[in-house]
Amino acid sequence: MEKTYLYQTAGVCAGMIQITVADDTIAAVRFLGGCSGNAQGVAALVVGQKLDDVVGKIKDIRCGNRTTSCPDQLATALEQIKSGELQAVELAE
Repeated sequence: MEKTYLYQTAGVCAGMIQITVADDTIAAVRFLGGCSGNAQGVAALVVGQKLDDVVGKIKDIRCGNRTTSCPDQLATALEQIKSGELQAVELAE
């Protein structure tokens, strides 16, 4: 069963990340705001991957002199999904 999560980012250009997960696997990712090309690239690369595998690859990536990045924020969101800290939402169709 797919579940969708909305993660409010901090310290990056993208304001939010929408993540859909099914059976511990990423089904879809959409960055809201930020650099469209990079966000689409990251999203395309993580679809079909296990949450832990993605976190291991993108956690602690930095953007310029910032202490975080859009990939790092995605890793944080995935960790919160795994821990149950981030709750699934119902989206209007």
